[in-house]
Amino acid sequence: MAAGVLFSEIFQLSCLNLQTFLVFFVAFLLACLYLRRPRNLPPYPAGCWPVLGHLIALGRAPHLKLTAWRRQYGDVFTVRMGMEDVVVLNGYTAVKDALVDRSELFASRPQNYLFDFVTSFGKGISSAQWGKAFKQKRRFASTILRILGVKEGMGSIEEKIREETDCLCNKVSQYEGQPFDPEGDLQVTIANVICSTAFGSRFDYGDERFKKLGEAVLIIVDRLGAGQIINVFPFLRFVPGVNKSLRDVSKYNAKIHAFLWDEISRHRHNLDRENPRDFLDFCLVELEKREKVEDFTEEQAMCLTYEFFIAGVDTLTNTMQWCLLYMVLYPDVQKKVQSELDAVVGGAQPALSHRAQLPYTEATLMEVQRMRPVGPLGLPHATTQDVTVGVFDLPAGVKILTNLHSLHMDPAYWPDPDRFDPERFLDTEGKVISKPKSFMPFSGGRRVCLGEQLAKMELFLLFSSLLQNFTFKSPEGAPVLSAEGILRITLAPPSYKICAIPR
Repeated sequence: MAAGVLFSEIFQLSCLNLQTFLVFFVAFLLACLYLRRPRNLPPYPAGCWPVLGHLIALGRAPHLKLTAWRRQYGDVFTVRMGMEDVVVLNGYTAVKDALVDRSELFASRPQNYLFDFVTSFGKGISSAQWGKAFKQKRRFASTILRILGVKEGMGSIEEKIREETDCLCNKVSQYEGQPFDPEGDLQVTIANVICSTAFGSRFDYGDERFKKLGEAVLIIVDRLGAGQIINVFPFLRFVPGVNKSLRDVSKYNAKIHAFLWDEISRHRHNLDRENPRDFLDFCLVELEKREKVEDFTEEQAMCLTYEFFIAGVDTLTNTMQWCLLYMVLYPDVQKKVQSELDAVVGGAQPALSHRAQLPYTEATLMEVQRMRPVGPLGLPHATTQDVTVGVFDLPAGVKILTNLHSLHMDPAYWPDPDRFDPERFLDTEGKVISKPKSFMPFSGGRRVCLGEQLAKMELFLLFSSLLQNFTFKSPEGAPVLSAEGILRITLAPPSYKICAIPR
């Protein structure tokens, strides 16, 4: 009996000691985190939980929550993403100061496990740290794209885009006005332009190999969005079930890599060193010469091509889906675009030379990108050294989010910002405002989208050709289309079906 009492007392004492230890351990951990936190970081919004930080408060539409917090906490504040402080920049003044005016101070990339995994941990461009290697690879890729015709005027890639656009219009006409989901056809068209540029070949709409490649791209982008918890808590990549996103990304990433390695092998056998024909050819020539990129490797060549392909397909497909959705929602805008096309282009195929004469068409594209930028938070940046933002001190390496959505929905620059109105991009003479303030759909500065010029060319030619040939409507009796976006890595519209009525 005495032994039992003694054991009970010891057990209670052990429990008390364990509880005391846990309390002191948590207090010590929180104190360390507090003391480690730079003293003059911007303030936290309310709703910060231990360990989780603001993850619960941010929800599934963080760009909307951050924009709402801007009204309460100002243009610069700090959110906790798990155990990490992330500084959020809102509004045109703060974002332009970081991305454009002091670009080099905010030009690095923070660690982001899933994204780093997909982009081979900095061997390409998008996740590479700021420095000499990044600058060389970006300058090299940019030069190649210009040589390959990503520009206006003589030697432009325009003809390839127009050929693919013609194929798309022929494909859409086969639906004969019946409901269809435009995503797959848009993806094939956009991917074919990139494939032609990257490795000199295109694919038929029914090509099974190409369908699997497109499927892999969609799954990777979807899982990157679904697996954000691994970016916040990287150790979860070892936890079965929780790491499903990583396993899927790894599986489909390997399929795209295998496709690209096959292309590299094919290009090696047919390489004309004096007349490189496509992006991969130029990379293989650089591998032999190493004139522009020090220590350039075959793996880096593959990674550059990979990023060019996967980034361009997803962003442009989503943007074009938004364009068609808004034309269905705003038939009066659609009619104005068509009237302008009829008056200027007539029965000819739209060309880039028509762009200056089609201001309302161009303004409509810009308004879609303002309302629904596919990258509302851009890609995360990191400071390259200690820097001051307003009255706050940011340490080197701190993670930065640029809330581009807040720029595009700022009533100070865009009166009644929720109203869809292309005319806000036209001046008093009816011409397009070429560089409007508080409008950065491709981000800006040293990390501005490398494919911006190609994207603008494709968007204009695809959009103008489709509206020249078809009127887009909802199927009879269908509910009104939703314009609420789904944020993965990019902001995508919900799946929908429309009818393309030949004109």
